[in-house]
Amino acid sequence: MSLTQNAISPCRTEDFAEWYQQVVRAAELAESSDVRGCMVIKPWGYGIWENMQHSLDVMFKETGHKNAYFPLFIPLSYLAKEAEHVEGFAKECAVVTHHRLEASPAGGLRPAPSAELTEPLVVRPTSETIIGATYAKWVQSYRDLPILINQWANVVRWEMRPRLFLRTAEFLWQEGHTAHETETEALEETRKMLGVYETFAREHLALPVYTGEKSASERFPGAVQTLCIEAMVQDRKAIQAGTSHFLGQNFAKASGIKFVSRSNTPEFAWTTSWGVSTRLIGTVLMAHGDDDGAVLPPRIASSQIVIIPITPKEDTKAAVLEAASHLAKALRSQSFGGDPIRVEVDTRDIGGGNKTWDWIKKGAPVRVEIGPRDLEKGSVAVARRDRPHKEKSFISTSEFIQNAAIILQEIQDGLLARATALRDAHTVRIDNKADFYAFFTPKNPEKPEIHGGFALAHWNGSADVEQKIKEDLKVTIRCIPDSGQIPGAEEPGQCVITGEPSARRVLFAKSY
Repeated sequence: MSLTQNAISPCRTEDFAEWYQQVVRAAELAESSDVRGCMVIKPWGYGIWENMQHSLDVMFKETGHKNAYFPLFIPLSYLAKEAEHVEGFAKECAVVTHHRLEASPAGGLRPAPSAELTEPLVVRPTSETIIGATYAKWVQSYRDLPILINQWANVVRWEMRPRLFLRTAEFLWQEGHTAHETETEALEETRKMLGVYETFAREHLALPVYTGEKSASERFPGAVQTLCIEAMVQDRKAIQAGTSHFLGQNFAKASGIKFVSRSNTPEFAWTTSWGVSTRLIGTVLMAHGDDDGAVLPPRIASSQIVIIPITPKEDTKAAVLEAASHLAKALRSQSFGGDPIRVEVDTRDIGGGNKTWDWIKKGAPVRVEIGPRDLEKGSVAVARRDRPHKEKSFISTSEFIQNAAIILQEIQDGLLARATALRDAHTVRIDNKADFYAFFTPKNPEKPEIHGGFALAHWNGSADVEQKIKEDLKVTIRCIPDSGQIPGAEEPGQCVITGEPSARRVLFAKSY
């Protein structure tokens, strides 16, 4: 029996789902709201989202996009214009029907019967329709194209089984919406933004992802093509970490986005949409966390270095706090990832041991302890979150300041390498039905152990086969991997379920 005591109980191998909930709580990232299905994102968690926003916003603007804002409320008739789209979201829509409250004869308040809206308003589940109506006003000629706009916003999709960050009724995201003169331009945009997400996931979140196309049944409602990035987390399930949609002319026709072409003929625009959300925070936790709490990639951590002053005696306290402040200032003058290093000095009036465990659970990449003896020696004690919590390095203060950015990059690279090794170890080629079913079936159904992963298997393209696998195993096609990403994936073979001819392999997995 292991004598090691961890901060989080249960551990990952005992109950991964509960472990995740405990990590969110212990790391003080978010908590459930009094409004069912919604969450309060606490400062440490919101800081992560702000850093994600900052980095993505720069990447969007570097590719020619600008930010705008569109209404939260969407007239019901706008959704109804795009039949496939509204069908895909109908069960998740929150609807506003009244514009005023009044006192109820039974006590309390009620919607005023006289204040019923002429047309109900849907609280945006996504903005294609309302933005399409706006673009229809803006676009008259091919000279008005392309339109390249991103929106940072909240959306509402009524979630019956909420899980903090992963699935909540209200969540934060960005949604890009573009309109183009030609199909080729729109397809290039769709692919370009998928590349932005893949780069962001790898370089900022330390997440290796597979990129590819969704099967027809998994497409965004109303899209012609949906591209995605798929990540594997530590219980070997997949998380769709971002999507980019080629909408063809479907939404343009529904919204009336027409323009006079170069040949002086009327044409409908070609549109795209793409987005990522606060679900990325949950993905990072599940991919990198351990049994002591969160482990955050330095690029997105709210604070990259936390300084913990050790002040056992009142007569040395002022000197230690002053040294901690000077160290923080010196570190902030250094840059990491193109931005000043984010440093926090923990001056709370609580024990040093409690402070240390708080920052371990929060996943702060680097902890630095400085006390009276360190002042005498001109050194600091440095602990890295990607290493055992008792491991410390004692180095000179000047050396640490000089090497701080190098240490942060080592942590960033190490997390990516570790996550890549996990993914690659559990991406398995499977060539027969028995092995496929065994791969996704826990040995002990009463207490399912961590099992499965990504199955790289042949599929005959049948939606019936896809549905059967989903019903039997709760397994879906995560994506049809892009060419060159997985050696041998594009070789023809036989469907793993039916034995019928298959043009190539696809990735199957259980997912969140």
